[in-house]
Amino acid sequence: MWGINCWKTVSGIVVICIHKFQMKRKERYDKVIEHFQVNIPEAETELLYDNPFQLLVAVILSAQCTDKRVNLTTPAIFEKFPDPESMAATDFDTLFPIIRSISYPNNKTKHLIGMANMLMNDFNGEVPMTVEELIKLPGVGRKTANVITSVIDQQPNMAVDTHVFRVSARLGLTRGAKTPLAAEKQLIKNIPKELVHKAHHWLILHGRYTCIARSPKCGECGLTAICLYHKANNKM
Repeated sequence: MWGINCWKTVSGIVVICIHKFQMKRKERYDKVIEHFQVNIPEAETELLYDNPFQLLVAVILSAQCTDKRVNLTTPAIFEKFPDPESMAATDFDTLFPIIRSISYPNNKTKHLIGMANMLMNDFNGEVPMTVEELIKLPGVGRKTANVITSVIDQQPNMAVDTHVFRVSARLGLTRGAKTPLAAEKQLIKNIPKELVHKAHHWLILHGRYTCIARSPKCGECGLTAICLYHKANNKM
């Protein structure tokens, strides 16, 4: 953005000085939020599920795997294992063939069975709704726990995946964040509490379809005017 200062010299000549100034962080966040509220007002996860247990299974499977592939796989899983009890009662050789097309099927098979057993033994077969409890489950890290609590309970938790990390840095919403946790803290601090659960999906969807990792589609983006990445790569 640019500012203009004007003043008159002793001889009466008006001098105009144009100087560049940095957009304030709050203004940047406000513009990004306004853009998404207009263009993606009802942002939500693209994973298909009917209840918290199904979402938990889907999110565990989605690690380093596309939502599209997960959605092709979960119907068969949910038909055979509709609840924690049935999944806890199965074994590796029964579950593995159903999810073998998913990335890292060995580990994820073990995680799902372990997760279901812990739900039965420690949580009465119910999916807990705190990050602290969720991260105790096999296969569940902070990102997965944030997804579950924000999607199911609309808690102000920000799951930072590769899309959120990339987009927030490019737009200038985060500065110098070297880890997902560092980015999460900056985003939580600056996004209104009641919008955090939506902002997670805004950033994911923007990264998935517009601000892609390679060759971002800047020509289709409505945020180029404030985007630091676009500015740095289009100086002319």
